[in-house]
Amino acid sequence: MILPLILVLASGMAHAVWSMFTKRSLNKSVFLWSIMMIPTVLLLPVLVVELSRESLPVPAYALLIVSMALQALYSWVLSQTYELGDLSQIYPIMRGTSTLLVPLIGVAFLGERLSGFGWLGIACMIVGFIVLSGVGSRKGQAGSGMKGAKPVLMALCVGLCTTSYVFVDKLNLQHISPLALLEVTNIGFVTGLTPALLASAGLRQEWKVNRSTILLGALLNPGSYLLFLFALEQAPMARLGPLREVGTVFAAFLGIWLLKEQQGMKRILCSIVIFGGILLIGVWG
Repeated sequence: MILPLILVLASGMAHAVWSMFTKRSLNKSVFLWSIMMIPTVLLLPVLVVELSRESLPVPAYALLIVSMALQALYSWVLSQTYELGDLSQIYPIMRGTSTLLVPLIGVAFLGERLSGFGWLGIACMIVGFIVLSGVGSRKGQAGSGMKGAKPVLMALCVGLCTTSYVFVDKLNLQHISPLALLEVTNIGFVTGLTPALLASAGLRQEWKVNRSTILLGALLNPGSYLLFLFALEQAPMARLGPLREVGTVFAAFLGIWLLKEQQGMKRILCSIVIFGGILLIGVWG
């Protein structure tokens, strides 16, 4: 169990690191477009070959289009969220929202039940989200009021987009390979950011200033998921899935330590509480 644990921790760290690169970039839309365009170009032959060999039914193509549309929306909301909020504030919420929503949907609409630990995990996550939002903070305190609530609301939208495209892509895997599906989602992602890229005219400047982090981000973005897949070959997903969200804690530390964001101790504690809630839901919920 030691090797898959190391791989999962590395996966969470890799995801947090490329997210930090995005936060400190000049233009978030241009940076995200750049790091995603590189794997999009590299994987395009995989998608073309697979679609030329396989005859998919019309509903399958419709699902792929839905996946691309969700990814386009996700990429735009993600870039705006990074523009508005601190990494240590928004990242735990973006990563935790799916874990929060899925069991609640199951209880509300699918007749499923949560254990006491599961409800405790949900309570931990909700408390962490509320504290990060600054709701109830003293007037004038950093992060309080609507100024603090707006990035939190956007982060919740990112999590909602993630939840939606995961459900759709689960269906897409019945018709297409994971690698080809990854390319479909990449195309949707860069498509959603292309209008912002063209409007900004900042591609050359972004590459001039952040060339090394763009190239590293293009490696870490798919690499974080590949590390997770390697771990899944050696241990059950039920154990490893929640552990991957340790990236919420990593991101909080990176935001406070490297990006010099405020409210350090409070946000680190909130990220730990949210990660604890994820573990309670995923492992014992």
